[in-house]
Amino acid sequence: MPDLYYTPPAEEQFNELKQKAIEIWNGYDNTYGYATEKIDRIKDIKNIQDNFMYMIAMFDNVNQGKLADKLSEETRKSVRDRMLDGGNPLSSIVF
Repeated sequence: MPDLYYTPPAEEQFNELKQKAIEIWNGYDNTYGYATEKIDRIKDIKNIQDNFMYMIAMFDNVNQGKLADKLSEETRKSVRDRMLDGGNPLSSIVF
């Protein structure tokens, strides 16, 4: 899987991840604009290069787990495969 980390997934998977990430950010306290800042970063993001993984990297491990629980198995596998390709140890991957 050379350079899979930087390879865009299927458009359907990208859109699913973006939608679910926005759902999670919308659940955050937005008193200081933190959630809005994150949503603004991804709402118009395009499915190019490593933008799929950029959205994942915006979350800590706990929230990555919450995100993983919202995704289809196919999208979870796309994330997992890219994390492995990017050098993440299997033990740290929640997808």
